[in-house]
Order: sequence, then C-alpha cells, then structure tokens
Amino acid sequence: MVGSLMLKVKSKKDLEIKIESIPKHTNPKIELEQYSTPATIAADVLWNAYILGDIDDKNVLDLGSGTGIFTIGSALLNAKCSVGMDVDKGSIDLAIKTVNSMGINNCKFLNEDLSLFNDISFDRSSKSITNGLLNSVDTIIQNPPFGSQYMGKRGSDRVFIQIAMSLSPVIYSFHMSKTENFLNSYFKDLGGNITHKFLYDFSIPKIHDFHTKDSKSIQVIVLRVENGKFL
Repeated sequence: MVGSLMLKVKSKKDLEIKIESIPKHTNPKIELEQYSTPATIAADVLWNAYILGDIDDKNVLDLGSGTGIFTIGSALLNAKCSVGMDVDKGSIDLAIKTVNSMGINNCKFLNEDLSLFNDISFDRSSKSITNGLLNSVDTIIQNPPFGSQYMGKRGSDRVFIQIAMSLSPVIYSFHMSKTENFLNSYFKDLGGNITHKFLYDFSIPKIHDFHTKDSKSIQVIVLRVENGKFL
C-alpha cells in the first residue's frame, strides 16, 4: 500500500506545491549540468503523463533523477513503484532523505552511472540496470544533460535515449527544442513513435561563477514516445 500522502494530490497545482518543497542540488556539478527542473514544468509533465495513463499503478523509472523530482512526483501520483537513478551519490542521498521525511514508501533510488552502459543491449528484465527493483518498466521519465555546457559530456542525451528505448514501452524525454528534427529521426530509427510534444521555457538560475545573468531561459521540448519494440 502506498503512503497516505498520495491521497492529498488532487490537482496539478497541488502536485506543483509538493514538488517545490523537494530540495534542490546543494552543490550542483557543472559537468553533470545539474539544474533542477522548475516545479511548474515538472508538475505539467507528470500531470500529463498521469492523465495519459502512464503513471497510476505503473512501474516508473526516472533516469538522471537528481534529487528526485520526477521519482517523488510519480510516487505522489500513485505509481506502483517509482525508481530514481543518478550518477551523483550526493543527489541520491538527498532524495532518500526527502522521501523518508515525506513518508513515501513506493519509491527507491539507485546510484548508477548510465554512461557505463553505453554499448550494452538491455532487456527490460535486466537486474543490472534496475537492481531487481523493477522487473518490468512501464514508463521512463528522463531529463538528460542537454550538452549545453562546455564541461558537459557531449552525446549524453543519446546514451539516455538508447537505454530508455531498450527498457520501456513509454518514454518522456527532455531535450533542447532546437534538436527536435534530429530527435524525430533518432527515435524513429530506434523504433519509437512520438505521440506528444510539450514545449517549455526552462529557466536556469545563476548558480555558477561563469553565469553572467541572474537567470537564462532555454527552449526545451519534452517528447512522449511509444516504443515499437514492446507493441
């Protein structure tokens, strides 16, 4: 049984308020592009996924989970099991502390480096990627590094896409909107069908010394993809 807290999430606004209370990265790493997703955007993506039947009573995997915004948000929307995975142990530890303080018992977190799986072909029951927490992934939500920082790893988003397409029948994936044409072809080549597109102004606050403005807005697109491999 899920925690009683889930019964209190009755609207997108209520979900947004709860997401806003989730702690952000305490020491964001430039090379990992650790920018917390704004609560308004996270709530909108999660609420749309919920309405489309991709969260309630589903096994949800949050790739690049950071401090757990989408993992916790999915749990609050009655996911059967919500698992967050991130390379940064500090973020994982903070996410675990958050769910414990909120009394949420239907989500778990894994400290894994997805780049190590770049050339591995996964199957959805593989315990190497889910550590046995999810025997069957229903939905993946991922916000991979955009590759917009000079210290970031180029091509990280492709690694996320490849892994997601090996694991889940439904994927929600964040990307810079200017890469939309490439993404259309890339997902199609991997057997994906883009069913929905959501556009957002993603505000990045001034958190590093090299930032010259208080905030910067990036045009972001979130794609809902149905994976032909599982049809």
